[in-house]
Amino acid sequence: MLACNPKSYYVLNHKELDMPRKLSVISPDWWDYTTLDQEIIEDAARLTPEKMLKLSRPGFKVILYDTLEDFYLAEALEYIHAWKQSTEDNPVGICGPIGPTEQLPLVVRLVNELGLIIRSGHFWGMDEWILDGKEMPVSHPLSFERCDRAMCLSRIDKKLRMPEANLHFPKADTREYRASWETGVRCAVMQGGQGDVKHWAFNDPPRRKGKWKDNPPPPEEYRKLATRIVDLHPLTVAQNARTSGGGNISLVPTQAISVGPQETWKAEKVSIWHAGTHDNAFGQRLTCLMISQGLPDSAVPMSLLADHPNVQFNYYRGGIGSCTIEMH
Repeated sequence: MLACNPKSYYVLNHKELDMPRKLSVISPDWWDYTTLDQEIIEDAARLTPEKMLKLSRPGFKVILYDTLEDFYLAEALEYIHAWKQSTEDNPVGICGPIGPTEQLPLVVRLVNELGLIIRSGHFWGMDEWILDGKEMPVSHPLSFERCDRAMCLSRIDKKLRMPEANLHFPKADTREYRASWETGVRCAVMQGGQGDVKHWAFNDPPRRKGKWKDNPPPPEEYRKLATRIVDLHPLTVAQNARTSGGGNISLVPTQAISVGPQETWKAEKVSIWHAGTHDNAFGQRLTCLMISQGLPDSAVPMSLLADHPNVQFNYYRGGIGSCTIEMH
C-alpha cells in the first residue's frame, strides 16, 4: 500500500496535466490538505502507529514515546544537547516553538540543577502575532516571546544563561531577525509542533489567487520564503482559539510573523513534536506519510520537509488517536 511512487497520486492527475485542483472544503479561497487527491487521504487514514514507525527512512526518523513524561523530557533534552555543543568560538543555538510549551519548565530545571553554563548558546523564537501592523507586545498575555521568557529563559539562573544579545525574536521589521541567521551561529535543531493546517511555525498554505489560483505554488517556490508577515489560514485562527483562548476566536489575530523555509533549511535538524494536542489523528498521519514517501506539496506545508536532509517526527503514542468513525 505505502510503497508508492511519488509520480502517482495527484502529481500525474493534476500538475502534469495542468488541471486545477479541487476546492478546499474548509475555505475555498485557500489551499490546504483537503485539496489533495483522495488516494493520499485514504492511505493516511489507514496508518496505524506501528506502520508509522516503519515509514522511517534515511533523513526521516519516526519515534514513539509511551508516556508524556518521556515525551516532554526528550523534547527538553534537545535544548540541552544543542547548548552543550556551544562555545564562544563556535556558538550553537536552538529554534523553539510555542506549542508545545510543556518542555520549557523542564529545560529550566535541567540547566539549573546541572549547573550548565550556556552563556555562549543562542535561542531563536519561531514566530509571533501581528497586531495593527506591529509585533504583539511582550506585555500581551498571548505573546509568544512573553511565554518563552516567563516559562524558560528568564527562569534560568543568571550565572548560567546567555545574554540578551543571544536571544532572537521575530519582529514586524524582520531584518534583524533574518540577519541573526547569517552570523555564523549554528542552529543545531529547529523544534516545532504541527498545527491543524499542517504548518510548522506559521508557514500556512497560501491563498488561492493570482498565479496560484488553479494549483498551489511548487515546493521550490515555497521554499524560497524567508521570515515574513503572513496571513493566517482560517483553520489556524480557529486552532489557536481552541488551544490558547478558550475557543474565543475573536481574541486571535489573523496575521503573524513566521520563521521561513529559508531559515528552516539552515537548521541541521528539524524535530517535530506531536503530543496529540494541536493537530488531530488524521493530520499526524498525513504528514508522516507525505514526508516518508517524498510527496512535498505547498497545500500541506509540513510535507515540504520531505526535502530536508534531517527530520524527526516525535509522537506521544497516547495522542496519535484513531481515524475510525465515532459519533460523540
